[in-house]
Amino acid sequence: DVNDEAVKRGCKFIDEGRISISHAADAPSNLHIDVVVRAENGDSARAVISCEHTHFILLQRNGETSFEESAAGTAAETAEDIALDLATVYEFATETPLDEISFILEAKKLNMAAAQTALSGNYGHSLGATIKKSGLKYYGDTPVAHMISYTSAACDARMGGAPVAVMSNSGSGNQGITATMPVVSFAADMEVSEEQTIRALVLSHLTSIYIKQSLGRLSALCGCVVASTGASAAIVYLMGGGFAEVCAAVKNMVANLTGMICDGAKPSCALKISSGVSTAMMSAMLAMNGKCVTSTEGIISDDVDATIHNLTSIGREAMTETDRLVLQIMTSK
Repeated sequence: DVNDEAVKRGCKFIDEGRISISHAADAPSNLHIDVVVRAENGDSARAVISCEHTHFILLQRNGETSFEESAAGTAAETAEDIALDLATVYEFATETPLDEISFILEAKKLNMAAAQTALSGNYGHSLGATIKKSGLKYYGDTPVAHMISYTSAACDARMGGAPVAVMSNSGSGNQGITATMPVVSFAADMEVSEEQTIRALVLSHLTSIYIKQSLGRLSALCGCVVASTGASAAIVYLMGGGFAEVCAAVKNMVANLTGMICDGAKPSCALKISSGVSTAMMSAMLAMNGKCVTSTEGIISDDVDATIHNLTSIGREAMTETDRLVLQIMTSK
């Protein structure tokens, strides 16, 4: 509900140097924001969210607490109630009665609307619009060009402040866009049935959710790595591949994109998302041609679930220091 006038006042607030940002090195969660605002008359207010983007654990006014919850008692950062593996995800997506999963078309509707908004406007870095309008000479009029254009456009709109809603995945709008738009675009180009589109979207989104289970809600690993891996699995399905090919595509993705850092939500996220989308197509094509990165190469294991956990271990554990350094750089500029 923020209007243009409020945005102008906010920009003025920033320009006048009234905001100070620092890194809370001892925060109890990777996702932890403690905000204090002070007025000229001496009034003050404080709000703290932790573990989840909308989960408040403290509210204060003039030092008096109106709400408090122990950070240790907040919601778990990963969904532990259902133990997933890729075989379960694939079975659910391909065999569940259609009327139980057709709700996923709402993701198609919302995220396509965001993409269309950006393609007809000027948001973020306008990557989607640039590829659509000026990329014909270099990308051609191809399914992969359409996938990149629509997906990056939806991200342009969201990161550029367009007044549109998007369907998220695992609490992230950009992950929701990346798990949705390449699948929607490719399905349209391939002229597949609505059922195939629904099942592909469920496969993409649920694969992303499965990976996020062991990665955690926020890490130094870019979420587009997770979501574009889901998209690659869905593209394989739309190409006519089965579970073996889906596993191959996932391994190909992990071999390529692992290590891409997250340095916050901003317009250039569209560039990273585009890298994920193009890699998703490349990985799917390799898988459909019987090509898969092997267990003798890098962090890939024979078992696809072990491969996924290799990826998430790096993002959750090995990149902890990366996370601290990225935050230090961002808050010191």
